[in-house]
Amino acid sequence: MKAGAVGKFLLVFIAYSMLHTGSSASGNETDRLSLLDFKKAITLDPQQVLASWNDSTHFCSWEGILCTANNPRRVASIRLERRSLVGQISPSLGNLTFLRNLSLATNQFTGEIPASLGHLQYLQYLYLSNNTLQGQIPSFANCSSLRVMWLHRNGLVGQFPADLPSGLRQLQISVNNLSGTIPASLSNITKLAVISCAYNNFVGNVPDEFAKLSNMQQLYLGANQLSGRFPRAIMNFSALTDLSLGLNEFSGEVPPDLGSVLRNLLLFELPVNFFHGPIPPSLTNASNLYYIEISRNNFTGLVPSTIEKLNKLEMLNLEYNQLQAERKQDWEFLGSLANCTELIDFSMTGNRLRGKVPASVGNLTNQLQYLYMSENQLSGEFPPGIANLRNLFIVSLAMNQFSGPLPQWLGSLQNLQKISLGSNLFTGNIPSSISNLSQLGELYLDSNRLVGQIPPSFGNLPILKVINISNNILQGSLPKELFRIPTIAQISLYVNSIDGPIHPDIGNAKQLTYLQLSSNNLSAEIPSTLGNCESLEEIELDYNAFSGNIPVSLGNIRTLKVLNLSHNNISGLIPVSLGNLQLLEQLDLSFNNLKGEVPTKGIFNNATAMQIDGNKDLCGGSLELHLPSCPVRPLNSSRHKLSVVLKVVIPVAVLVSLAVIISVSLLFQRPKQTTQSVSLPLFRREFLKISYSDLVRATEGFATSNLVGQGRYGSVYQGKLFQDGNVVAIKVFCLETRGAQKSFIAECNALRNLRHRNLVPILTACSTVDPKCAGGGQVSTASDVYSFGVVLLEVFIRRRPTDDMFKEEMSITKFTEINFPENVLQIVDPQLLQELDLSMEIPTTIKETGAEILQSVLEVGLCCTRTSPKERINMQVAAAKLHGIRDAYLRGN
Repeated sequence: MKAGAVGKFLLVFIAYSMLHTGSSASGNETDRLSLLDFKKAITLDPQQVLASWNDSTHFCSWEGILCTANNPRRVASIRLERRSLVGQISPSLGNLTFLRNLSLATNQFTGEIPASLGHLQYLQYLYLSNNTLQGQIPSFANCSSLRVMWLHRNGLVGQFPADLPSGLRQLQISVNNLSGTIPASLSNITKLAVISCAYNNFVGNVPDEFAKLSNMQQLYLGANQLSGRFPRAIMNFSALTDLSLGLNEFSGEVPPDLGSVLRNLLLFELPVNFFHGPIPPSLTNASNLYYIEISRNNFTGLVPSTIEKLNKLEMLNLEYNQLQAERKQDWEFLGSLANCTELIDFSMTGNRLRGKVPASVGNLTNQLQYLYMSENQLSGEFPPGIANLRNLFIVSLAMNQFSGPLPQWLGSLQNLQKISLGSNLFTGNIPSSISNLSQLGELYLDSNRLVGQIPPSFGNLPILKVINISNNILQGSLPKELFRIPTIAQISLYVNSIDGPIHPDIGNAKQLTYLQLSSNNLSAEIPSTLGNCESLEEIELDYNAFSGNIPVSLGNIRTLKVLNLSHNNISGLIPVSLGNLQLLEQLDLSFNNLKGEVPTKGIFNNATAMQIDGNKDLCGGSLELHLPSCPVRPLNSSRHKLSVVLKVVIPVAVLVSLAVIISVSLLFQRPKQTTQSVSLPLFRREFLKISYSDLVRATEGFATSNLVGQGRYGSVYQGKLFQDGNVVAIKVFCLETRGAQKSFIAECNALRNLRHRNLVPILTACSTVDPKCAGGGQVSTASDVYSFGVVLLEVFIRRRPTDDMFKEEMSITKFTEINFPENVLQIVDPQLLQELDLSMEIPTTIKETGAEILQSVLEVGLCCTRTSPKERINMQVAAAKLHGIRDAYLRGN
């Protein structure tokens, strides 16, 4: 080589080296400035993570930063997850040319994802999940190296991202506000192994083109609005381990060969959809399954008895379907489950299980912690096999037909945290052994037939939060020991026969939120210490025998939302302090002996939110209450008291009595009556016996043309009664109106003591066959259940409760009872029989099915109209039974 050539070569080499070194140095400085721009966009750094980001050290030493090994070093990774950072993501990060990993997950970043991040060609991992990012997802098509993109748990909007790099393996966009359809173009990213887009607003079906994604391992599409049949493309995912399609609108049957094709399944979720048909028996061929969640669909038939093959199963949730088991062979799956030694959670709630629970339930694994079999038609005694399941946390058998006593061995299941046995037919005493359950937090024994007392030893339960033994036949006093449980939050003992006072120790229950003691025999004064229960939101003490004053201290419970003290014997003034309760939404003080001025502050300004009727000595208050003005003089003035009696009480009492009870003046002179009982002297006579239908005819069906006047508690009609055409006044009381019953009694007392030529004498009284308040009880939820039952019978029998055939002892309920169950087809609506095609020509089995449907409906009506309110089912049970009957009818058609 010549000397000149060598010189030129060295000159070119030096120039190239200087150019390359300058470029690298420039890139190095660009990285530093980009990081500082990122820091400037952070508005809060509580952990002082970015304190090291300054000029005293090289940026490759800053916290959370990793650089390339070659010199000069460039930023390769930013890892600042879980640092509580607040601010926006700076677009300058798009200048970090060599960035491979950007992890800002689980912070509080806001704003949009910078579009500049889509220029990072070397970016492989992008973790921006668990922030509050908004806006649309920018295009990442140019990020050719991107393998993992996690954007879930933000507030992102817009369409499903379509511009994605072809090498992407994982796409996580769940829990956002994305919408639209899932694009078929996603199937071109053939290396995708994970797609998670749950909890968005996607519609439509899964594209058939997805069949090309043969590497798919995890597919999470739950909690959207996807619809259509089970996606056919999924059957091509032979490597699939996790499948979640829950909380959508999918329908149809699950492919029968699902478990044979997708043998690698570990997790299988289809809850809250419209799938029907049988559970595919092939599902048990996916022997590695550990999690099966197919609740709230319409699966029918039996649980596959081959379920024993799933020996790794930990969770099996089949609740709220139409699965059945009654005969011995139907229950084979329960014995088969004994081979699933890892099973922790098992639920069959809300299905069609009938009869006794087989003893094989005791063969389930000792690992079982959650057992749910509520809302079925199970009967017999408490399943004794459960005694073997020593590690149970929760046992739920509510809303069945179990009967007999509760076993004492319940107290030996030391790990129990929740016992739910409500709405059954359990009898006898509450086992005192329950007080041995040191982990018990919730106890539900409501709506049974339990008797005796609440064991005082329940006060030894150290972490009990909820005790609900309402709607039973409990007696005795309310144990003061309950108030000493530091965690007690709910005491529900309404509709029992508990008597005596509430002990002042109730003030110790600082966590008490709900105190529900309605419809008992509690007496004495309400303790003032109740005001120390600073967490109370609901106090229900109505329908008891409390006396004394309303404690002023109740005004200290700032969290109180509901206060019901109605139907007691409480006297004195209404505490002004109740008006200070800003959260109080409902206040019922009606039917007591309260007197004096009604406060006007707070809830007392809202006439629709409070009830004070039935307290005759109240005055003042808001104008909407229409109460008399309060006297100006002091109430302790004897002269003033006399003035009130003379000027207010007597005239008002007389005017009210005359306005409501005074007769319509006889339009015609009454001819001499031929009925002997009417002509008897006024005193010691026998009242006429008339039926409700007589009154209907007399008033022409209570026609408005015969309406004379209306009052608060009822209406007065003119009518012609008896064959001699006597004109009479007929007052109809509306017993559903609070105070009507007391008004009736008050009017009777007034007429007994008043005599006047313009007052019509009482001829007789009539109580309708509707008494829905059977047994002399007050209007309550039990009476509402009775009314519902009567309407149900009326609809299906097509006879009104006031029909002429229902006289004296015969009623619509009695009529149904006499003909049940053998003669239901003879008493139901003939037109209904025609619509159900219950004719002689159709097959016997179909006829029997129709008859069973009708029989089941009438049985619900009878259960609602039992004479004793305590024997009636509640509306939740009635609704559940009717839903089951409806579904059975629809399946049969």
